[in-house]
Amino acid sequence: MKTCAIIYNPICGKKTFHHTLPNVESRLETLGYTCNIYKTEYANHATALVKKALDESKPELLIVAGGDGTFNEVLNGLMACESKPTVGYIPTGTSCDLGSSLGIKKDIDQAMEIIEEHTVVRMDVGLSTFGYFSYVCASGSYIDISYETPTIFKKLFGYLAYVFSGIKRFFKLKKYYMVVKSEHGEQKGLYTLAMVLNSKRVASMNVVNRPVLDDGKLDVALFKYTPFLNNMLFFISFILHPYKVPRVKRFKTAIIEFEAPDQAIWNQDGEKKGKGSIKIEVVKQALPIIINKNQLKYFQNQK
Repeated sequence: MKTCAIIYNPICGKKTFHHTLPNVESRLETLGYTCNIYKTEYANHATALVKKALDESKPELLIVAGGDGTFNEVLNGLMACESKPTVGYIPTGTSCDLGSSLGIKKDIDQAMEIIEEHTVVRMDVGLSTFGYFSYVCASGSYIDISYETPTIFKKLFGYLAYVFSGIKRFFKLKKYYMVVKSEHGEQKGLYTLAMVLNSKRVASMNVVNRPVLDDGKLDVALFKYTPFLNNMLFFISFILHPYKVPRVKRFKTAIIEFEAPDQAIWNQDGEKKGKGSIKIEVVKQALPIIINKNQLKYFQNQK
């Protein structure tokens, strides 16, 4: 029989995944898998559990049940391994931006149907000074909402808890002087937000209209500080989605460096990871992952 490892975060989202775990295991057994279950117990535990799971049973399939932070921990564990199993994702967190880009909703039955259909692609992965990320590395205004919002509020209000936190930050925008170096040359100035993405969505908003997630390039969006107009630029960019927005620079690159002050905190996949200067590059098609077949349009370079 084939082997499957399930790594799940019991306190993610509404903390109810353990109720449906027996059904998930049963459906995987119907597919011919023997399942081994691993529960995270503390921060970054999932990274260690990946190595444990691969050493114990060498699974062909690895299921991650959790939010973007849990997936990030698993990703960092997997990237340290030479041989990687196919990854299936069951989003159970508050926002789950990665799941949205992959066409996987926060519905366990639907996520299992996608795993059963088994449409596998190889997705690009980002690598920064602070570790691997699956969909975003960002610094500036609003990027701390995901980890600064109290867990109790996220459990009670879900995504609305993030909205309330965002409103509190509306008049306290951050700005940092940065020197940005990439394949497109050097630019510098005061920035209110810098994002490096391999995703369509961030914070449940469409940031890249037509992402390509397997081309060996990362999308970059840089927002120049513009007194009194910064929030308007965010609104226009993330809600209205015009092709070009004044004071907003967008491009694709395989490698990028930011010379930034120590006050600049970097968020990766919704979690605080480091501060100051950073170097980011792409690892092309590094992760074998199951997606909704409707999202194959974002994977145009599969062999």
